[in-house]
Amino acid sequence: MKVKKYTANTMHEAMKQIRVELGDEAVILSSKEVESGGFLGFFTTKKIEVVAAVDPVPDSKPLTKEKPQIKPVGNRNPSITQTHGADQRLMKEVEELKRLVKGIHSTSNQVEQQYPAPFQKIEDRLKAHGVSESIRLELLKNLLKDWYNKVDENRTSVNLEAEASEFLLSELSTVPVKGLTFEKKVINIVGPTGVGKTTTIAKIAAECVLKQQKKVVLITTDTYRIAAVDQLKTYAKILNIPIEVAYSVEDFKKAKEQYQHYDVILVDSAGRNFRNKLYVEELSKVMDFNEEAETILVLALTSKYEDMKKIISQFSLIPIKQVIFTKRDETSSYGAFINVPLEYGLGVAYITNGQNVPDDMSEATIHQLVEPLFTGDHDE
Repeated sequence: MKVKKYTANTMHEAMKQIRVELGDEAVILSSKEVESGGFLGFFTTKKIEVVAAVDPVPDSKPLTKEKPQIKPVGNRNPSITQTHGADQRLMKEVEELKRLVKGIHSTSNQVEQQYPAPFQKIEDRLKAHGVSESIRLELLKNLLKDWYNKVDENRTSVNLEAEASEFLLSELSTVPVKGLTFEKKVINIVGPTGVGKTTTIAKIAAECVLKQQKKVVLITTDTYRIAAVDQLKTYAKILNIPIEVAYSVEDFKKAKEQYQHYDVILVDSAGRNFRNKLYVEELSKVMDFNEEAETILVLALTSKYEDMKKIISQFSLIPIKQVIFTKRDETSSYGAFINVPLEYGLGVAYITNGQNVPDDMSEATIHQLVEPLFTGDHDE
């Protein structure tokens, strides 16, 4: 059986092609309307795709008077044997036909995505930064649509990087990208080990004391690492603020009650392996995650985004609305600046850029999140 696919402007044209190539004995297996040409779904034209098939014509041979002799085997009826064989051949051809048609449909949807050179440069840059594929695709679609819709057609003067920045800035405007407002007295700082929580909480404390003249108390629940407690005590001594160590949720509540008259209660949590599903449950045993508290998740920009996603998922039981990105100075890939807010709806409070307290921390803005994607080590 010969199977062939035809694409034409109309069914009439397709039928003419089929008759010329396959003959009048051809049969139509399937037909559908498809879009052809254009780019990324724009400026396409509709056509008809037809799959037709025909049985090959057997070679003609001169007729002879001799009839083939068929010897029966046992009590088997020779006519039944012939019929069964024909059925098997037919079934085999049908299965082969199904496989061919399925292959045609599957390969037609597998089109490699390619962009014109200026757009490809932006795609490559964002991909190098680790920006998620779904965000890149949405951005490029909008850039292409605007570019083709320019009424003056003076497209060479279009600054694509500037337009890409504007698109991302607009998208980020829907999430809370700003420093802490301290509307809630209790600020919980959580996150996995190694992201710099202790240094970050010291920076926030210094910001409150030195720049905003707030009364601040530190409460640490990180009793797993003596060094962390000692480090926080050193910062508390320098800032001349009290510090309490909570070994249980009762200790935490007593400390919170004791310093209720303070402006800000900063709570440092123990950093543990984020893959441990019991971590969040253990935190709840020594910390109070109620509506009166605001909880901030600390993420290191040096982490893989796949790990960040797992961390966010692990802390999903806790009401978190904002994150703090640390270790900006230790990486040149900033895709998480865009991925975390746009894919999880989480705002960004601060970005830290070193170990100095309190200098190496800045309040986040949407421009701080977008600009690094188009400058720095990934420049070409």
